[in-house]
Amino acid sequence: MWNSERNMEAPQSPVKTAAVLVIGDEILSGRTQDTNSGAIARFLMGFGIDLKEIRVVSDDQAEIVAGLNALRTRYDFVFTSGGIGPTHDDITADAVAKAFGVDIGYHSEAYALLEARYPPGDFNDMRKRMARIPHGASLIKNTVSVAPGFHIGNVYVMAGVPMVMRAMLEAIAPEMPRGVTVTSVTISAQIPEGAIAETLAAIQKANPTVSIGSYPFYSEAGPGTQLVARGRDVQIVEGAASAIEAMLREKAVRFERL
Repeated sequence: MWNSERNMEAPQSPVKTAAVLVIGDEILSGRTQDTNSGAIARFLMGFGIDLKEIRVVSDDQAEIVAGLNALRTRYDFVFTSGGIGPTHDDITADAVAKAFGVDIGYHSEAYALLEARYPPGDFNDMRKRMARIPHGASLIKNTVSVAPGFHIGNVYVMAGVPMVMRAMLEAIAPEMPRGVTVTSVTISAQIPEGAIAETLAAIQKANPTVSIGSYPFYSEAGPGTQLVARGRDVQIVEGAASAIEAMLREKAVRFERL
């Protein structure tokens, strides 16, 4: 067995990027709906970290390794979800060890936590699998069911059960870098997006540092569009939002900020 310590500092940081690797045949089959990616996205937004990609792979070691290696070299952080339980198809820990080229074995702290959780005789070999952690990784605390996640390099390996995964996010929050958060303004307008697409494109061109999204909806009043301006400079975002509102007034369109 072995142990390690984690660096608990939370340095200030410029804009960082992240990806999510969702692991599990149950997601790809449609049996289980992925809610963890949304939770991770909201978590990262609070730290000013941009989630750039979400990828889903099956319970296949080669696919997990390939996905993990592709994402961890491209983004500052990678969050995996799923595949760290006690069953035969929980192979994420082994795949992460292979991706990093390290050995895997029982982590002394994880083993002790799990052993204490079960009555004598119930801590069987399959449950012991949850204490197998890649060498060099540090544990992520699990306040719900004890079995920990782990952090190695720029990869955070999290549980697939949503309640447990959210508890793990809370555990790592103190060590996440804090950048400039994104400001978002949402304007709901009672007009089809095709009727404002050309003018909206001009507003986007005039505000290159602001991301402007157009999202159509339908209600009893007819077709409408939600227009979202997002960026890190509050004044520039407000300027883009004001330009959108001026465009809607000119077209005599009913709208409101949400």
